Amino acid sequence: MTILDRAKKLKKLQDSMGIYFENQDLLNQALTHPTYVFENRQVKSHNQRLEFLGDAVLGMIVAGYLYKNNPRKQEGYLTKLRAVLVCETALSENAKHMNLGSYLLLGKGEALSGGRDRRSILADAYEALVGAIYLDLGLSAAQEFVTRNIERQLNSKTLESFKDHKTLLQELIQKHHNDNVSYAILDEHGPDHDKLFFVGVYFKGKLLAKGKGKSKKEAEQRAAKSAFNRIRKHARNL
Repeated sequence: MTILDRAKKLKKLQDSMGIYFENQDLLNQALTHPTYVFENRQVKSHNQRLEFLGDAVLGMIVAGYLYKNNPRKQEGYLTKLRAVLVCETALSENAKHMNLGSYLLLGKGEALSGGRDRRSILADAYEALVGAIYLDLGLSAAQEFVTRNIERQLNSKTLESFKDHKTLLQELIQKHHNDNVSYAILDEHGPDHDKLFFVGVYFKGKLLAKGKGKSKKEAEQRAAKSAFNRIRKHARNL
């Protein structure tokens, strides 16, 4: 793909969002997966740092929106709803709604193995995009973009289907203990573009289960799924 072709493609995405970047390189970086950088050494930056930033910005915006628009709801309700709105399933659905996968720069192997439709990659790219909007255009632009997606999902009547295993596990724990689980990286193997993460999920310092995946989010989901299936019938006895 030529530079001109890429610019046209990014213009199409910006037209669909109604958001126009001053720094086009930042937008391109948000859509660049680490595997693409590994295979194209002239490209220096991928989207993981923007994903880190976008995760924090997204969480703040979602929490603020729910707080302002649900004045009579208690903390427990707001926490559960926020967890659903920022879970991997919901974020990847936002990305699919935008057809974000078609704009991603992926390594050849990742593209051939279905990376453009992989939930973890789409969710990461969506977070990176939020981070890029925040850096380039400011908090107000990021709020407008995220709020638009929040309201679409809240009105879609499919929000319940977005619950992933991290959300289900947290709800199960809170039902019986009114407390939270935590996640920790136990190990990671491989080069930056092809890492395998090993994660543990803990409750009150006790390891409930482990999981592995090609991203931290994927490993956390697998750990949560394993823990949920293991404790669902005796969670009150933890």
